[in-house]
Amino acid sequence: MNPKLKDHHVDYLYRAILALETMDECDRFFDDLCTVPELKALSQRLQVAKMLSEHRVYSDIVQATGASTATISRVNRSLNYGVDGYTKIFGRLDKEDGRI
Repeated sequence: MNPKLKDHHVDYLYRAILALETMDECDRFFDDLCTVPELKALSQRLQVAKMLSEHRVYSDIVQATGASTATISRVNRSLNYGVDGYTKIFGRLDKEDGRI
């Protein structure tokens, strides 16, 4: 984890997310925690990362998500040089969806 983010407040947030048990709980928690634009931005980045991991081209991603090319580039940098957080989650979701 980025050492700039590592503190007890961030740990508490992560523990709270891990404590969620259902989609309804998740929906309620994030509705309380985030503004609509914040939640849209997070979900957009995740969709961009998924599309990049599927080797989709920037123009398709822009059209499908409305993300800027700057956002797509930042997400792409995380996919290529990050700590594999996206990759791990996509593997788990694909397994859960029966794609693996």
